[in-house]
Amino acid sequence: MDSDTRTVNVWLNDYPFPGFLDPVREAARTFNAAHPGHEVVIHGHDFRTMPSKVARAVEQGEPPDVAEYLYTSTQLALDTLGADGERLFTPIGRALGDRTEVLGEPVLVGDVVPAARDYFRIGGEQWALPPTASTVVLYADTGLLKAAGIEALPRTWQELETACRAVTALPDGPAQGVAWPNHVWFLLQAVAQQGGLIADRDNGRSGRAEKIDLASPEVLAWVTWWDRLQRDGLYRYSGKRSDWNSCFEAFGSGQAAFLLSSSVDAARLIAQGRENGRTVRVGRMPYNDEVSFAGNMIGGDGLWLRSGLGPATSDTALAFMQHMVKPEKAAQWHRQNNRLPITRSSVALLDEQGWFRENPDLRVATEQLDEADGSPAALGPLLGDFAGIQKEITQAMHDVLAEGADPVVRFGDATGRAQALLDAYNAGCEGPPRRTPANLKVGW
Repeated sequence: MDSDTRTVNVWLNDYPFPGFLDPVREAARTFNAAHPGHEVVIHGHDFRTMPSKVARAVEQGEPPDVAEYLYTSTQLALDTLGADGERLFTPIGRALGDRTEVLGEPVLVGDVVPAARDYFRIGGEQWALPPTASTVVLYADTGLLKAAGIEALPRTWQELETACRAVTALPDGPAQGVAWPNHVWFLLQAVAQQGGLIADRDNGRSGRAEKIDLASPEVLAWVTWWDRLQRDGLYRYSGKRSDWNSCFEAFGSGQAAFLLSSSVDAARLIAQGRENGRTVRVGRMPYNDEVSFAGNMIGGDGLWLRSGLGPATSDTALAFMQHMVKPEKAAQWHRQNNRLPITRSSVALLDEQGWFRENPDLRVATEQLDEADGSPAALGPLLGDFAGIQKEITQAMHDVLAEGADPVVRFGDATGRAQALLDAYNAGCEGPPRRTPANLKVGW
């Protein structure tokens, strides 16, 4: 490919939902129609193997011009090298400079919801643009709550625990009060809410993280509370790690009155509840009110711009990124795939259209992220070998829940194991350039 060509290959994460990338393909069509001579080509790839596919493309001399990495792969994206041994990606903020438009497309980076935008702001630079985001929210069967005399959705850990005791005490109440999968995202969210750090150097945001702590007061507060819910019969654990389906089944069948899950699930769970004669409401993820609230972090993806592109290619790529998050495009992405409307202007457009008046529960996640204080704790950690570290956290929690392991001892052990993974990753980033393994898989 000529370094100054106007054809841009965009590699995006494709998720196992029908027509997931359809809104983006439509955005590419409208962009190409509006910009003759500039062509964007969309390629969908499994999010778990995107980094390895990019690495393989580098080896073959055909890396994408724009690649989308899952948020937990951010450090990996930062460390990915091109064929010349330099960083494969360049900060989009640096590429945009002080421009307010590119090829007539308004620059909208500053309009992106801060919690999502600033996740990818590292070392004072905007490295990537998030086209979508999500967060953890609470789902509640309001019929069970009403029967138990609960008038408002619980907002704190204690309120949720009290509500679980009330609904499980009903004569025909659910077997357990609440369900959520043993998945690392929930622990990360709970630690962020409490203002806790997983790693040194401001969670890896003011420099490469070198020390990890999975036995901090914030981690153990969440783990011990979670463990107590299970021991008291209030939390439902299937005994399987990352078992999302059993949690959906428990909530959908009325075996649990509450569910913690992604905001992406809101429209589906509300509709399923309605079909089954139940009313499902959405609330914010409960927090620990014994400490100050810092905020919830995101889930989602970031668009990364390849370095070394010619001016025409770079501008085409940057302009398409802005086109993807234009108010009408971001609003359509939200309506169709239930991701958060990623910009302030898209939220305003949905308000003007009456969308949130008709669907108030779908605005909860955006309001929750707006409460974040922007601190390194609320933004969440950046770590090398995040996938491996996630597995250590999930296994430690499984051992606590299923095997009765002592939380302090088990998470102390997990810290040591995670530290070894982080040390090995960081060591590979020193000395001779290290490229991303072409067979790497990432978790989330």
